[in-house]
Amino acid sequence: MMRLLVLLFGLCSFLMACGDSPGGRGSRILAIGDSMMAWNGLVGQSIPDVVAETLAEPVVDRAVSGARMIYRLPVTGAAGLSIPKQYRGGSWDWVIVNGGGNDLWLGCGCDSCDAKLDRMISADGAAGEIAELVQRIRRNGARVIYIGYLRVPGRSSPISGCRDEGDILDARLAAMAAADAGVTFLPFADLVPDGDLSFHALDRVHPSPKASRLIGQRIAATIEAAR
Repeated sequence: MMRLLVLLFGLCSFLMACGDSPGGRGSRILAIGDSMMAWNGLVGQSIPDVVAETLAEPVVDRAVSGARMIYRLPVTGAAGLSIPKQYRGGSWDWVIVNGGGNDLWLGCGCDSCDAKLDRMISADGAAGEIAELVQRIRRNGARVIYIGYLRVPGRSSPISGCRDEGDILDARLAAMAAADAGVTFLPFADLVPDGDLSFHALDRVHPSPKASRLIGQRIAATIEAAR
């Protein structure tokens, strides 16, 4: 049932991702990623929505629920289910990125995922699909904010078994960011107090509007601090 919900939400996001909204034209900020980025977007409270509201400027949002870092189908990949293909060069100053969770949860069930992790990002953060995407963005002149995932609230969740993989992914993303002053990694592993369900949607996977707001505000603060 949970995966069906993600797929249905992803279909809505997929259809909306086929073109940028007119309000986002001329923006200097782009957001790409998966359902963590896109969640709450149908009610105007996604992470990119909060960044736009906080900074009082438009943010182009191409995030699509169900999107992966490693995705080889050409048509649906080009329409948004491949996170690297969500990025297209432009006059961006900032690109906000997340991704990798679906590759682990849907791709290997958060079990025996070493090979999948290595394909996404090496232990030193210098190679893999994520590192190559970030390097491509940097070559085009934009700064990158890569955001980590929420952890489960200490109660039953479909992704309870993904904690170890999430910690490994965070460590590799931090190593990637440490090597380039133009890349910032914002982890959110410690955002959710144990037992507090208010940071998650009912599925206990995706962020609630409260969590999306806190994450978006932290991203906006990072952008403002660099001005």
